[in-house]
Amino acid sequence: MGKKEEGDIVAFLSKGTKFEGKLTFEGVIRLDGFFAGEIKTDGTLILGESAHIEAHIEVGTIIVNGLVKGDIKAKDKIEIHAPGKVYGNLFTPKLMIQEGVIFEGKCSMESEEDKRKREDGISLVSSVTKSLEKEANDSKKQKP
Repeated sequence: MGKKEEGDIVAFLSKGTKFEGKLTFEGVIRLDGFFAGEIKTDGTLILGESAHIEAHIEVGTIIVNGLVKGDIKAKDKIEIHAPGKVYGNLFTPKLMIQEGVIFEGKCSMESEEDKRKREDGISLVSSVTKSLEKEANDSKKQKP
């Protein structure tokens, strides 16, 4: 057996297969059949044209050529190629949607780092505002 190259497909569910449950894996897998449930990985998920997926998906990267019903959260990127169809919300820092794709949902393109910075900024503004309000209330109480 030869050495596995990074990006080699480690599992494949072909057209006509049906699987329900929770799928976790490392590396790259390709689904061309039906899957319902939950998919979690830091790896890459490739969905072929005959794929029919009804799942909550959290991946590193996803390449969609088939049908997805459910939210997709990708740490790295989401690619949707024609004739792909996605009915759900997308969360990813990088997004590529090819002409001819159907996408029904909302999209957020904020990286986890950007989200943390934004939330930290909101928290900081909120604490400063509370501090200023407290100081204003304290000074009103001290005036005769």
